[in-house]
Amino acid sequence: MSIEYPRGYICDMKDSQNTSAASAGEPMRIVVVGGVAGGMSAAARARRLDEHAEIVVLERGAHVSFANCGLPYHVGGEIEDESALLVQTPESLRAALNLDVRTRHEVIGLDTTSKTLTVRTETGTEPLRYDALVLSPGARAVVPPVPGLDSARVRTLRTVEDAVALRRSADLGAARAVVIGAGFIGVETAEALAQRGIEVSLVELAPHPLPPLETEMAQPVADELSRLGIDLRTGVAAERVRSGADHDLVDLTDGTTIAADLIVLSVGVRPDTEIFEQAGIACERGAIVTDEHGRTSAPGVWAVGDAVASTDQVTGAHRPVALAGPANRAGRLVADDILRPGSARPLPRPVGTAIVRVGGLTAALTGANRASLRAAGIAFHTLHLHPKHHAAYFPGAATVHLLLHYREGDGLLLGAQAVGSEGVDKRIDVLATALRAGMGVADLIDLDLAYAPPYGQAKDPVNLAGLIGSNVLDGTLRSWHADDLDGVSDAALVLDVRTRGEYDAGHLPGAMHVPHVELRERLDEVRAAAGGRPVRVLCESGVRSNIAHRVLAQAGFDSASLSGGMLTLRAALGDRVIAEEPVSAADRL
Repeated sequence: MSIEYPRGYICDMKDSQNTSAASAGEPMRIVVVGGVAGGMSAAARARRLDEHAEIVVLERGAHVSFANCGLPYHVGGEIEDESALLVQTPESLRAALNLDVRTRHEVIGLDTTSKTLTVRTETGTEPLRYDALVLSPGARAVVPPVPGLDSARVRTLRTVEDAVALRRSADLGAARAVVIGAGFIGVETAEALAQRGIEVSLVELAPHPLPPLETEMAQPVADELSRLGIDLRTGVAAERVRSGADHDLVDLTDGTTIAADLIVLSVGVRPDTEIFEQAGIACERGAIVTDEHGRTSAPGVWAVGDAVASTDQVTGAHRPVALAGPANRAGRLVADDILRPGSARPLPRPVGTAIVRVGGLTAALTGANRASLRAAGIAFHTLHLHPKHHAAYFPGAATVHLLLHYREGDGLLLGAQAVGSEGVDKRIDVLATALRAGMGVADLIDLDLAYAPPYGQAKDPVNLAGLIGSNVLDGTLRSWHADDLDGVSDAALVLDVRTRGEYDAGHLPGAMHVPHVELRERLDEVRAAAGGRPVRVLCESGVRSNIAHRVLAQAGFDSASLSGGMLTLRAALGDRVIAEEPVSAADRL
């Protein structure tokens, strides 16, 4: 859903506003509703473009510009002083940019015909007229219909005050906490509380933490949460909260109960747009609908940030994107459209690049995942690889678990995910840039990335992803995936080409073992064991099985290599697929 305006409509509107303001001898009044990322970015840019405009920022909270992404780190103690979270204050914004910032001013009404807001202050209500209005109301925490969530022990983490209250609870001796929701904020909050010595249970309805991640990419995160001492409960939800004198009880849908001195609700957010929807601003499932310049359905009104229905670059889906980066960039571009409508660039469609630290790991993603691609009806390939983040021979080389989705046929990049202890941010940022540029997977081969042994490899993990993806596209490599295991086990010969030690340490039940360095001399054994069936090859990470696949394919076998090898298979399906006792070639025959 988008809004089409007559050509020149906004320009004509702005010209008339400027003419009216000039004839009246008054500056243009730009009112921004909501501060923090999008709103403050719009206000600051507007001032840099027009020194004479009257710019008013209305913020219903106590802080107009704070580091909301830093809130969990204050709870955990890594950011010691809460004042460090305050990026700007009304006083500093007045001094630097001559902005009229009014905190504890809540908009409770909007009349788009008279261009007037109704604002509730600490002393009453007052009208405020605007020439241009920027809506950046943000989002509110979702509160599910769970009995007992009105308990005094239930909190959210959206504001500086929330962070201070959570930290105070820890300081006052809270010993047990339940975090409901294992999204990015929920995971960060659980880790922060665990750092304070609190016994933490993390509850998530989805099958794994960080639901936007693919299952196989989320498993290392789940393992790391367990290593941090966090009790992770997935596939369950809170059914009710029972308040007690000394603590609360959280009943889960699986019949278990967790005692808690502190409960943090982190199950998502929804756009805070009710007032503006009532005023006739077009919304889609509660999110404000805008055109490519951030213009809403009402003349002279723009919108940015978490409350806006953005159009996903990859899938075309309309959804809010609650990320600080897109909100900041949108605020700047909206100010450009207000004050320079003829030359303002359109707002870019988001790709949803995000990153989170979990203990000693980093998890990051950009673009679409399987669920969103399937919902959009986009046919795609997936590849997995597990390279080192810098030269393997240089001390400290760590594995980067990397996943790419790309479109069938032309190889257009659709999404990427990475998990590891080092080098994750660099690779996701490169892939996010490539995705924004509309590059295909084969284009990754040619990226000229910085290399020295302490920093990368001559074939960077991103280059390697391009090489593998290109091989799949041109047929040099055929892949099979963890999800194919049941069908493969029934209809094909599974060939394990790892070393004897690796094989004996754990392998798929019924798999034939032939080390890849022996394969050329043992093709007759493999042919006899296959008995005309396809051969599906695997190794630990996918490198040796690719070599074996090429040997088999050129010997006339119907062959395919397991994407990501046993590392990906274990992460996707768990150790339940691993046999402890080796099965010899003779036994298989």
